[in-house]
Amino acid sequence: MSTPELGLPMVVPAPDLPARVRIYEVGARDGLQNEKATVPTEVKAEFVRRLADSGLTTIEATSFVHPKWVPQLADAEQLFPLVSDLGRSSGVRLPVLVPNERGLDRALALGARHVALFASATESFAKANLNRTVDESLAMFEPVVSRAKADKVHVRSYISMCFGDPWEGPVPIHQVVRVCKALMDMGCDELSLGDTIGVATPGHVQTLLAELNEEGVPTSALGVHFHDTYGQALTNTLAALQHGVTTVDASAGGLGGCPYAKSATGNLATEDLVWMLQGLGIDTGVDLARLTATSVWMAERLGRPSPSRTVKALSHKE
Repeated sequence: MSTPELGLPMVVPAPDLPARVRIYEVGARDGLQNEKATVPTEVKAEFVRRLADSGLTTIEATSFVHPKWVPQLADAEQLFPLVSDLGRSSGVRLPVLVPNERGLDRALALGARHVALFASATESFAKANLNRTVDESLAMFEPVVSRAKADKVHVRSYISMCFGDPWEGPVPIHQVVRVCKALMDMGCDELSLGDTIGVATPGHVQTLLAELNEEGVPTSALGVHFHDTYGQALTNTLAALQHGVTTVDASAGGLGGCPYAKSATGNLATEDLVWMLQGLGIDTGVDLARLTATSVWMAERLGRPSPSRTVKALSHKE
């Protein structure tokens, strides 16, 4: 008998936590873009549909980055039409990553209504990932945000290396705040604070969130994106929840990393996050059994087991 059938996890709420958390599912994009093998388009589409069937309402579908840089997602034009009906029929948000105006053009041509940019808090990562300085990348984003907002498209921006950088080491908090403020000032609706190499700790998380609030960036506009390199992703998530954050990025089965930061291991697994939130009595709308089955299904197609501890525990057979 599985643990959910036994009534586990036992629900014991903790004080001063949000009643509901929106999970921003990144497995189909951030997860699959880091796979060595290219996943067939039909399998990606089925993955997105299964994720939606599990109750996830925000699923990042693909990336309109040039295929030269992310060949695993070169089929964006073919994939998006295969899943776009989810937005119309089920109200599922299907954000897509766009690096520049060309990427925005491609996304808008297919009817995308939610887009995401990817910025950097450090010069080294901006150079490696965008081939630009931080300020040059912000300048590149301005017309993208302006055009998207004029078309009433929701704009999110990821900010990578918010807590540590593999080339520069610790990242000063004021440096992160400057980039976040610039993105909000240009019109972004939402920011995702990325611990790209997984080095954050809870005090660091809460201090950064407090500094952003002091500089006028509201908690309601912030999401968090943790990697589990040092086993801190859930701990850091709880610290963010205690501050009032209600949007958490996660990847089904713990898929993903970062092709430009070799020390980055997998994202926080969505199943591990849901297990913790269920135990805290926090609503997510996600059916954990269905989600686990989806990650097992995807792991079989990738030819390796899921790194998610919850997936392993719930799919274990005697």
